[in-house]
Amino acid sequence: MPHFSANLNWLYSEVPFPNRAAQAAADGFSAVECLFPYQELSASEFHVQLTDQALDLVLFNTPPGNWAQGERGLAIHKEKQAEFRRSFLEVALPYALVTHCPRLHVMAGVMGPDDSSQRLQDTFLENLAWACRQAAVHHLGLVIEPINPMDMPNYFLTHQAQAHALVQTLDAANLGVQMDLYHCHRVEGQVTQEVLHWVPSGRVHHMQIAGFPGRHEPIGGDIDYPSLFALLDTLGYEGHVGCEYQPTTTTRAGLLQWWPDQRKILHGARKNQTTI
Repeated sequence: MPHFSANLNWLYSEVPFPNRAAQAAADGFSAVECLFPYQELSASEFHVQLTDQALDLVLFNTPPGNWAQGERGLAIHKEKQAEFRRSFLEVALPYALVTHCPRLHVMAGVMGPDDSSQRLQDTFLENLAWACRQAAVHHLGLVIEPINPMDMPNYFLTHQAQAHALVQTLDAANLGVQMDLYHCHRVEGQVTQEVLHWVPSGRVHHMQIAGFPGRHEPIGGDIDYPSLFALLDTLGYEGHVGCEYQPTTTTRAGLLQWWPDQRKILHGARKNQTTI
């Protein structure tokens, strides 16, 4: 089975963010990921929590800009280039180093009605190449993620092929694709075929899951996750699979529905394991 990571912004909303790492560890996770942890805790505070709970932080997002004003990333906008680079160097990179996070998701941004898609892509490639160089100095990886336009209208990246083409163009060893199977299904369908096509490329460096429809637990619905988990093993995928879904009731109750042997974990038999 895959190595699962708990997304601490989506899971454990029953408790304040500073208490979620402990909850994840108690439920058997050994890895977590976040959206914007630097908005919740200082890097040193989070590092202490992670160390105390024997957790690895495996992914978080670069600063998105002004979320309240609709920004969802800065990397495609030429006029935001200085802000993107400053936030990368002053916020994301140092936070990753303190928390020993090996990978950052670079949020692209949303397109305006008058934006030139070619100009946005050129800027994105320029910024990604720059960010890859900064990250490589510290042996850090970067990923970009296609996001469905229903949940995030006008986001620049929507299709797997689009993201893979950008990664191929740059050909940077530390750049890959973050493949969210919920987004993939909503945009392209045929998730099994998409996994079969893209995972063997070696460019998928992180994955995420949620049920469809509803974006709840990965059980039932239109996506056959048990078969996909077995397929990922067959394909030799070794990265993490992030649990980025909204629990139907409580996080623990949801885990008991879909995570095999979760009852054993909660009874202490397999504590602190995420492979099953």
